[in-house]
Amino acid sequence: METLLLILLFIPYLVLRYHLTDHDTPSEKDKKRFSEGIELFQRQEYSKAFDFFNEALKTHRKSAVAYAYRGKCNLKEDNLYSALYDFSEAISFDNTLPDVHLDRGITQFRLGEFDNAFLSFDKAVWFSRGEEPESLRWRALARLKLHQHSQAEKDLQKAVKLGDEDAAFVLSKPPFRRSIKI
Repeated sequence: METLLLILLFIPYLVLRYHLTDHDTPSEKDKKRFSEGIELFQRQEYSKAFDFFNEALKTHRKSAVAYAYRGKCNLKEDNLYSALYDFSEAISFDNTLPDVHLDRGITQFRLGEFDNAFLSFDKAVWFSRGEEPESLRWRALARLKLHQHSQAEKDLQKAVKLGDEDAAFVLSKPPFRRSIKI
């Protein structure tokens, strides 16, 4: 009887321990699950990577990572409206991924949707805690299109401090024309 009681008391401990040690988010789990497709994308095999993630979405319909990478493939292939759809779907399942907001903003920027692009870049900066220079640079470029020059300059300066040479180049051109040391 005592043994049975100990076993029954031990089961909740095991369940609790399992839940406390599994700290991966669904997106982190998907990055592991879809590592083959991510490698295809990183090797610039965009068509194969697209096919991989398109197939993955048939069984993992709510995967932010699968939508994000299919969107990245679409963006690389200049399928801007398809990319925009995929990034929007990815965000609907996990809105905390800074690179998805950045990629959606780049797509919107390329489509001439500067107000929407700014909002996407602003979210990318927010979710990267302002430590991702590319997000700051793109937000600055959107600000320039929206005639927010002083705010754009601040974003570019912060991006330069984070090591972004492209931001330094933008600051060296009109309307700024400053030489910046990195």
